[in-house]
Amino acid sequence: MAVLITDTCINCGACEPECPNQAIYEPGAEWSMADGTSLSGTVSLLNGKEVDADEMQEPLSDDFYFIVTDKCTECKGFHEEEQCIAFCPVPDCIIPDPDYEESEEVLIARKELLHG
Repeated sequence: MAVLITDTCINCGACEPECPNQAIYEPGAEWSMADGTSLSGTVSLLNGKEVDADEMQEPLSDDFYFIVTDKCTECKGFHEEEQCIAFCPVPDCIIPDPDYEESEEVLIARKELLHG
């Protein structure tokens, strides 16, 4: 499953540079699927949704850091553990997202999609 940042976030930014997929953004930041990935133009995501990877998207939160679920691989294929959780100074601030339970195979496939 992907992970999510809860409202206990203190906006310290420790997690953002640790994400190998650039899936973490500061409050109020626009984002795109192309940020930090090899994606460009129209792409089909694993969930079947087609997106323009270069198109800027609205922030998912204006109050605290957020994770773009379609870019989160739980660091599979990069690290042994989620780096955002490892570097976050606030216990239980970043947790598994119960709305996005995914197998390791799906997370690895997402890593391959994002980074070709």
